Amino acid sequence: MLRPCAASLMLLAATPAMANDSIAELGTGGLILSRTDLIEMKSEDLFISQKQVRVDYIFANRSDEDVSTIVAFPMPEISGGPDAMVAVPDNAADNFLDFRVTSDGVEIRPELEQKAFAVELDVTAELKAHGIPLNPFAEDAYARLAQLPDEVARDWQERGIVMLNEYDDGSGWKTERTPLWSLRSAYWWKATFPAGKDVRVSHSYVPSVGATAGIGFFHDGKFQGEYEDYRRRYCFDSSFENGVRKAAGRNADGVPALSENRISYVLTTGSNWALGTIGDFRLTIDKGDPAALVSFCGTGVKKTGPTTFEMRAKDFYPERDIDILILAPPDRGAP
Repeated sequence: MLRPCAASLMLLAATPAMANDSIAELGTGGLILSRTDLIEMKSEDLFISQKQVRVDYIFANRSDEDVSTIVAFPMPEISGGPDAMVAVPDNAADNFLDFRVTSDGVEIRPELEQKAFAVELDVTAELKAHGIPLNPFAEDAYARLAQLPDEVARDWQERGIVMLNEYDDGSGWKTERTPLWSLRSAYWWKATFPAGKDVRVSHSYVPSVGATAGIGFFHDGKFQGEYEDYRRRYCFDSSFENGVRKAAGRNADGVPALSENRISYVLTTGSNWALGTIGDFRLTIDKGDPAALVSFCGTGVKKTGPTTFEMRAKDFYPERDIDILILAPPDRGAP
């Protein structure tokens, strides 16, 4: 069970505060097994930073026969909309998180399934028929929508696939067809787990890192605003909060010269395997910048380096997902 614990270091430098423009992170996580409860997750070694997520697993077949099944990695859902701002590492690619996977050191080339949904209805075929990319944030999505026949566009508006967004960019009012659909993607492959043998599977990807210029839970010299939500989600402790106060004290206006970086990892899928627990679980979080503050929920977290923190557990039940908050000087970004 994860309990409140956070690790932090003092901020060493101060820079001018910035406006609160926010980009949302996309939560994603581990592998999902389908159609069998015979495969045990003996261990999971999970590394999370702002630039990479790496996971090394050891799986074991608990039966006396080989088991063949489907293993899947669900990508985070991406939803369109006029106000949507999400951190997608590579909008132009189907594999927008650069997902890679190996089994016993051999690279796997998984299948990719992608579907688009609007009002919970599958609209994949219609988008493809009109040459519209399934990713609502693809570079040419808006240009392709602008070329839709008016009759089709009106039908899609009525069905919640697109909407008309009106705005003034300084050169006069404009009306733009805007995606409202959501993209759901998953990588999957067929895997065989031999009886009585361990199988080592590793995967990596570039995480979606949410960001805010400034922080949304500290104003006018005190914790307020969204503080309670942040405190529950990231398990603030006194050391972390003191670091925020000291950063605020370095500026004449009392505003901490910090920007938010947020990473979400869906850990609860680990309970889908046999036994519902992870035999040997190790989590390493790298905040990247020694001057940054970091907070997340965990039990028995230890500092293992200038930027790294570790948590270990046996027969671990992944009761909650992992949410990580990194506060760093806004001009330094992710190292």
